[in-house]
Amino acid sequence: MFKKLAVSMVAAFALATAAFAAGEAKNVPNVDFSFDGPFGSFDQNQLQRGLQIYTEICAACHGLQYVPIRTLGDESGPGLPSDQVRAYAEFYEVFDPAIDDFRPAIPNDHFPGSNLENAPDLSLMAKARAGFHGPYGLGINQLFNGMGGAEYITALLNGYTGEEKEEAGAVLYENTYFPGGWIAMAPPLYGDDTEFADGAATDLQSLSEDVSAFLMWTAEPKLMARKQAGFVGVIFLTILSVLLYLTNKRLWAPVKARYKKK
Repeated sequence: MFKKLAVSMVAAFALATAAFAAGEAKNVPNVDFSFDGPFGSFDQNQLQRGLQIYTEICAACHGLQYVPIRTLGDESGPGLPSDQVRAYAEFYEVFDPAIDDFRPAIPNDHFPGSNLENAPDLSLMAKARAGFHGPYGLGINQLFNGMGGAEYITALLNGYTGEEKEEAGAVLYENTYFPGGWIAMAPPLYGDDTEFADGAATDLQSLSEDVSAFLMWTAEPKLMARKQAGFVGVIFLTILSVLLYLTNKRLWAPVKARYKKK
């Protein structure tokens, strides 16, 4: 049985390595995001900057249809005050079947979907691109370094070379981190695309990290709660294991003593 298991593991590893090599792009570099690791948490200031980048740049094409606007006020998220959440919601219009017309959005509504058919919704992008961290590391690295989706998005936004080509009537842009090397999306960020109230850096790398962190939150809004629940579960299981061990020793101590006398 163990021999078969070992053979299966080796075969799976070989197939995974071959798959990576077949669609190999440039190795995605690690980014030390605040939410990485078992005790990491989202940086509210970074999430607010990422929201600003999304609103001013990404929302022109891409949507966040699975994200309720009210969650912008979550303490584990951007943490906006309720009045700012209401004001932000009014920037969007949603179709209301009750009045058969569009109306200003309210916090209970979701972000609109993508404006272009070929522009993917970004709600789950960070999870869709998650995999072995790095992305060629071991699976255990996900526990300490994160899932890898935010790193991939950061790398992608920094991977444009400036080269273009036309194929089947469409313009493609060379990107060293995109599988295949060419992507239909033009470079969305160039650096210094916006200004932040907190005076944070606006170079390309910083902007990419900020919007990637925000997209990670949209994909995993309950990440902090799950980490806390997991930590409590580990503590509970550790205490339970110690109690079971001590109970077992106490129950069997008289029996062991009798056998020693014999």
